[in-house]
Amino acid sequence: MVMLSILAMTLLVFVSRYLFLEPKLPLRLNPQAQRLLSYSSPAVLTAIWAPIVFMPENELWLSHSNPYLIGAVIAAIIAWKTGNVLLTTIVSMAIFLALKLL
Repeated sequence: MVMLSILAMTLLVFVSRYLFLEPKLPLRLNPQAQRLLSYSSPAVLTAIWAPIVFMPENELWLSHSNPYLIGAVIAAIIAWKTGNVLLTTIVSMAIFLALKLL
């Protein structure tokens, strides 16, 4: 039953992506729908990282001793200043690791 569910979800995701990515199909979204969908990636990413950063132990932790918050702030500053994804990832992960080990 689990395998059938996984295969059904795989098929659903593939078909939904294929309909919009195949250039030979006549299906096109209007500009308003495209603009609306442009917000989906940032919304999903925020839904993933916000609980990890602000609630790492299942309660709100807004403190200078929160390594998740410090790492996220440093990552945001590096990304804003440099625009380099690899540098941002490596430096913020190193700082986060150093804070977790201390």
